[in-house]
Order: sequence, then C-alpha cells, then structure tokens
Amino acid sequence: MEVAREASRRAGIVVAAGGDGTISSVAAGVLDSPAALGVVPLGSRNHFAKDLHIPLDLRGAVEVIAAGNIGQVDVGRVNDRVFINNSSIGLYPGIVEAREALREQGHRKWTAMAIATWLFVKNYPGMTIDFDADGTAGTWRTPFLFVGNNEYAIDGLHVGGRTTLDQGKLFAYLTPRTRTRDLPALVGKSLIGRAGKSGAFEIVPAAELRISSPTVRRLRVAIDGEVTTLDLPLKYCACPGALRVVLPRV
Repeated sequence: MEVAREASRRAGIVVAAGGDGTISSVAAGVLDSPAALGVVPLGSRNHFAKDLHIPLDLRGAVEVIAAGNIGQVDVGRVNDRVFINNSSIGLYPGIVEAREALREQGHRKWTAMAIATWLFVKNYPGMTIDFDADGTAGTWRTPFLFVGNNEYAIDGLHVGGRTTLDQGKLFAYLTPRTRTRDLPALVGKSLIGRAGKSGAFEIVPAAELRISSPTVRRLRVAIDGEVTTLDLPLKYCACPGALRVVLPRV
C-alpha cells in the first residue's frame, strides 16, 4: 500500500497486477489521490475485475489500461481498512485461517479449503452480534455476517457477482434463522435460484453499519479475502465514487 501511495504522487495511473488482495491493497494506496487504478487480474478468482468487465487475459487488461478510460467506483471501509469487494466475520475468517494451517502441513490450496470448510461447518456454533444499520438496531445470532461493497447476487448462475459498483451503498447479508450445519443446503438453493425466496437471509442495504458483540472485544475479520483482527465495534461505511479506475469502454 505504501508503494502504491508513493507511486500515486508521481503517476496518473498506478497498475495492480495480482489477485483481489493485491488489487485491494493498491486501491487503498491510490485512494484520496488524483491517480487512477489500473487492474491486471492475475489471481485465481479476480472478482473485482470480473464485476467491472475488465478482461481476464493479460493482453486485454493491458489494452484497457492503455486506452485510459477512467471512471469512478465505490469502495467500503471497516474501521481504518479499505475494501473493494467485501468484508465478513464469523464462519469465513475461521475457514481461511484453518486452510492456511493445513497448507503449512503440506495440503494443496483447494484440498485444504475443502477440509477446513467441512470442519468449520460441522463444528462452528455461530455468533451473537449487535447490529446497527443507518439507525435500525437489532441483536442476531448468525453463522456469518457478509458486508458487500454494493449488492451481490445470491441466486443463480451469477451468484457471488455484482452488476454495479456505483450504488453508493453497502449490503449486509446474514442468516439468523439458519444453523451452521444447514449452510450447504442453502448454497444448493442459491445455485438453483431459490435462496432469495427461502426466508433464510436478512439483506440490509445501508450507508453505515456498526457491529459489536456482547461477548467479545476483538474479532477476526476477512477483508477482500485477507484475515486480520480488529477491535470492536466494527464501523463500516460506504465511500461512493471514491476510487478512480481504468475501465473498459462501453
């Protein structure tokens, strides 16, 4: 991030080549500067590039940057951290940490992810959170809380994708009526387009969210796929149009 911040003082476009974690870090560095972010997606998932329709091949991505068509998209913040895709607490950060421990033991990435997911879905009891979204407050017990920078699809072939990054809102997703062990069935409903009608999800759009817990003072938080530990309360906010990005011409 510091390298990107320094580069943004000397260049009009700062290019991030890597996966979503790398791109998120560079985006945080160019934020609040006149520079724009150029994206060369080299990761395994490349959610940010896909949602902005940036080509996933090297030549196509470089051609987009060379054309220099600059637009503005939203980002989110949680406490002092920027995210371009999403942030979550609960199940996912625990799975990521277990996956990395398994990889250190010699397991391949996707094998480690499968084992870690199975172990956590089997044993994770869920968490209780105090939730305040734009002044509407409540206390929920849920296996996870997922906060997206703009709205994510939860049904069908485009599940996990976004159609726009300029709504100026965060979208919080949680499942207070679902036990952790029932989540695989909910994933199946998502793939066949029935999760939204299942009644399992609470989906809350908001410009600001405040998350606290009656039982803990610190939580593991996933931010664009990277896990860190943050003090509570977690203060989320949308930052409309805050990031300049080189985009394909429509």
